[in-house]
Amino acid sequence: MIEQPFLAAGLGAIIGAVLALTGAGGGILAVPLLIFGLGLSMVEAAPVGLLAVGMAAAVGAVLGLRQGVVRYRAAAFVALIGIAVAPFGLMLAHQLPNAPLALAFAVVLVYACARMLLKARRELRGEPAQGKRTVMPCVLNPLQGRLRWTLPCARALAFTGAMSGLLSGLLGVGGGFVIIPALSRYTNLDMKSIVATSLAVIALVSTGSVISASVGGVMHWGVGAPFAGGAVLGLLVARQFAGRLAGPRLQQLFAVVGICAAVLLVVKTLGA
Repeated sequence: MIEQPFLAAGLGAIIGAVLALTGAGGGILAVPLLIFGLGLSMVEAAPVGLLAVGMAAAVGAVLGLRQGVVRYRAAAFVALIGIAVAPFGLMLAHQLPNAPLALAFAVVLVYACARMLLKARRELRGEPAQGKRTVMPCVLNPLQGRLRWTLPCARALAFTGAMSGLLSGLLGVGGGFVIIPALSRYTNLDMKSIVATSLAVIALVSTGSVISASVGGVMHWGVGAPFAGGAVLGLLVARQFAGRLAGPRLQQLFAVVGICAAVLLVVKTLGA
C-alpha cells in the first residue's frame, strides 16, 4: 500500500501538470482528486487543494512578473477584496453539511468545464478564445501602458475579487474560471497578461484562505505539504512540454474528465 504522503505528492503532481497544460482554472480538479484519491471530506479537501493551487499559481505568477505581463496593481486590488471575503466563505463551509457542499462543488465544476469546452471550440474554429468583448470598463492607457482606474472599473474588479474569495473559502477553488472570463470581459488586456494576472490573484487569495484554515485548525499539513510540493514539481516539469501538448484538444479532454468527476461526486454524495 502506498503511504499517504507519497500518494498525495503523486496526485499533486497531476494537478501541477494540468495547471501547466490547461492554464489557470485547471486546479479545480484538485478537490475531486483529494476526495476520491485520499478519502477526504469537502471541508478537509478544500484548504489542501487551495494550498497546492496557490503554490503552483505563485510559480506561474513569478514567471509572469519576470516577463512583465502581470498587471500587479489590478491583481493586488482583486486579491485584497478576495482575501477579505474568503473567511466568510470558510465560515459558511463549516456551517453547512458535507453533502450540500459537495453538490455545490459539482455544479461549479461542470460550469468551469463547460466554459473550457466552449473556449476550446472557439479556438478550433479560429475565433477569439473568450468571444467578443462588448463591455470593457477597464482599458489600457495607450500612453502609459497601464489600466485606467475608473469607478466602473473598480466596481467590476471588486466584484471579481469577491466572487473569487467566496468560492475560495467555501469550495477550495482558486477562482481562475471566474477571474479569466471577468478580465476578458472587463479589460482589453491580451490573453497572456490575463492569465498571468489571474495566477497572481489566485496565489494571493489562496494564501489568505490557507492562513485562515490554518488558524482555524482545519489544514491537514501531513497531506497538504506533499500534495502542494508535488503540484509545484508537476507544474515545472509539464511546462517543458506545454508548447507541444497544450491546446484546445487537451482542454476538451480535461473538461470531459472534469465533468465525469462531477458526476461521480454527485453519485457518491447522494449514495452516502
